[in-house]
Order: sequence, then C-alpha cells, then structure tokens
Amino acid sequence: MRLVAIGLAAGVFSAFFGVGGGILAVPLLILVAAVPERAAAATSLLAIAITASAGVVVFGLRGEVDVGYALLVGLPAAVGALAGTAWQQRIRTSTLTYGFAALLTAIGVWMLGS
Repeated sequence: MRLVAIGLAAGVFSAFFGVGGGILAVPLLILVAAVPERAAAATSLLAIAITASAGVVVFGLRGEVDVGYALLVGLPAAVGALAGTAWQQRIRTSTLTYGFAALLTAIGVWMLGS
C-alpha cells in the first residue's frame, strides 16, 4: 500500500505541477519504503516513464502536446539520463543523498523567492 500511495502522490504532483514525479517519489521511496538510494532513483525513472505516458495521452487528446518541443527537450534529456546514470554509479551513496537534499532545498528557496 505504501508504494501505491507513493505512486499516486507522484502522479498527481507530476501532472498538477509539471514537475518530475521523482522529486516526490525518490525521497518517499527512501524514507517510507526503505528502498536504497540507487534503487529508488532507478525505480522512480521507470515509474516516471509510466506516469509520463499516461499524462501525455490525456494532454495529447486535448491537443496540448507540442511534439517538436518534446523532441527538442526529450532527446537531449535521454542522452543526459544515460550520462547521469553512468556518473551516479561512481558516486558514494551518502554524496547522492546529501546532493539530492541540497537540490530540493535550493529549489524550495528559489521558488519562495520568486
């Protein structure tokens, strides 16, 4: 049930705020479901692919998907994901944890200031 709840929350946040569900899913997988950091990141990536597919169908039916822009963003993002995955495997788990916490904090502060 915890994993289902995490998935529902990530899907709602992803569609509602237009942010990657991983911003919510990864910390919850680590803290609530006791999934190790690397596995949480990998699990979140697959879950996001499923979430994004569902969301793009709904937005596509409404005519709100710009395929050209999606390709311009998505293809380089795929290359970045390959590079990021290779890099992530070389970094200590504690560094990943602190780095992710710092990223979330910085995003929160930036959003509060705008």
